[in-house]
Amino acid sequence: MRRTLGLPLALVLCLSLAGCTQLRYYTQAAQGQYSLWSSARPVDDWMKDPATDPRLKARLAKAQQIRRFAVDELGLPDNGSYKNYAALQRPFVLWNVVAAPELSLKPLQWCFPIAGCVNYRGYYSKDEALAYAETLRAQHYDVQVGGVPAYSTLGWFDDPLLSTFIHYNDAELARMIFHELAHQVVYVQGDSAFNESFAVAVEEAGVQRWLAHAGSDAMRDDYARYAARRKDFLALLLKYRGQLETAYASDASDAEKRIRKAQVFTDLKAEYQVLKQNWGGYAGYDRWFEQPLSNAHLASVATYNDFLPAFEKLLEEKKNFRAFYAAVHTMSLLDKPERRRVLQQLSSP
Repeated sequence: MRRTLGLPLALVLCLSLAGCTQLRYYTQAAQGQYSLWSSARPVDDWMKDPATDPRLKARLAKAQQIRRFAVDELGLPDNGSYKNYAALQRPFVLWNVVAAPELSLKPLQWCFPIAGCVNYRGYYSKDEALAYAETLRAQHYDVQVGGVPAYSTLGWFDDPLLSTFIHYNDAELARMIFHELAHQVVYVQGDSAFNESFAVAVEEAGVQRWLAHAGSDAMRDDYARYAARRKDFLALLLKYRGQLETAYASDASDAEKRIRKAQVFTDLKAEYQVLKQNWGGYAGYDRWFEQPLSNAHLASVATYNDFLPAFEKLLEEKKNFRAFYAAVHTMSLLDKPERRRVLQQLSSP
């Protein structure tokens, strides 16, 4: 019933709130979501089908193990999410458009029913995402278009496993599932930094427990190297993000700020090459540099990480996930300034 009625009702709600100018956008969103549902089949059906590739069967079986661990050990929702699988004929489920002013790192926001205001605008078609990005560039915004392998419908619908991430290694597959399920536990409209930092805290703690439970020494070593590279890359981005913030807040002229901006991005690319050498040539982050670097690349970095230390500390204090979720839920009921105060207090040494 939820699936049958949810799509048209959501579309009507969207159109009534946003007006006719958003018709095309909401239509593609509704069609894209519906295409996922229509192509998704229960995992059991894929497992029983003799035509299913044995490698896919192995990944689906692993995903079900991870799903059960998420419920039993991490206290994540036990619902219909990730019990179906959809094979998509594209590398990403959708493409997000992120934009920021030419001399600011504050991202544009778009507001939607249910999700509230977020720092991105998603498209199921890459061409449509690129076309919208061009309209923003024509308004002199810095823009980035990035592929997204998964997203959460926040528990309103049953999210399927997707071909865009099912072949990730075990730790990465677990990380993806834990992160998206965390959004179904607590989600605050209009507070992306709160939502994403919370989900990252759940994914990281969850993967550590998953590896301790089901991982081999080789898997744990591989993930430790991955986590170290991720930490290095984040530190690199935050370093140059800070330099841009300082430049934009200065009393320099706009022309001088543009010169400084170009130098910062040149230095960022150069230091990334040094970092790759330290990683033994690992090129997993090269895709991030595919488009010309701009403010949009760095605008969302803080969204996923600013409050991560606060949530990690809170989880350590509460000692178990259920108590942690209860505390986060209580925090979610506060108004935004008070939530910020509590998170900053938790982040303090």
